[in-house]
Amino acid sequence: MTNRIRPRPGALIAPSILSADFARLEREIRLVEEAGAGLLHVDVMDGHFVPNITIGPPVVASLRKVTRLPLDCHLMIEDPDRYVDEFLAAGADMISVHQEAAVHLHRTLARIRSAGALAGVVLNPATALGSLDAILEEADYVLLMSVNPGFGGQSFIPAVLGKIAALKRTISERALPVRIEVDGGVGSGNIVSVFEAGADWFVAGSAIYGKADAAGAAKELVRLIGR
Repeated sequence: MTNRIRPRPGALIAPSILSADFARLEREIRLVEEAGAGLLHVDVMDGHFVPNITIGPPVVASLRKVTRLPLDCHLMIEDPDRYVDEFLAAGADMISVHQEAAVHLHRTLARIRSAGALAGVVLNPATALGSLDAILEEADYVLLMSVNPGFGGQSFIPAVLGKIAALKRTISERALPVRIEVDGGVGSGNIVSVFEAGADWFVAGSAIYGKADAAGAAKELVRLIGR
């Protein structure tokens, strides 16, 4: 079994390489590492589940060679069971699959965890939290989308704040060690509200790599959540 890298405790910034400059990706990763990022978020899109195509396991394997940050792979793909093993073999430390796409969700999460990686469930903005009732105990984290997935640079959907708070209450009431990750439109103008609603991990793409000073932008987000 591959030795997986675990996220450190506390609130963490997860820069999304989807918004990075792929021509100098190693340098882009170094910038956010030095700024205090806690995860490296990898958006995987297949052009079917979402209307965009991004990267696959070979890029994840290359990333593994240049960073010791946990690789947080978000599979926005149809039939994720078909590809989970490939991402695990490439070095993913965390893999999240969409509730809307994983037909056999219990089995998928169990497969990820059996390989020593953290297993996450993703909900699109319009998917109800009730869809997690039977699966929450099997997940290490829940990724709540705060935009409709498929493209970077979208605006945060404010109604997701209530969804974060409701999920946090459920996790607390059931005394589960489940973390909450939020992805989509998170930046310096709203990250404190997202944190206060109950999120633990914060995906930021254009809010970091879309800025002239990416390192400074990442440091500011780290500061705002108190790390």
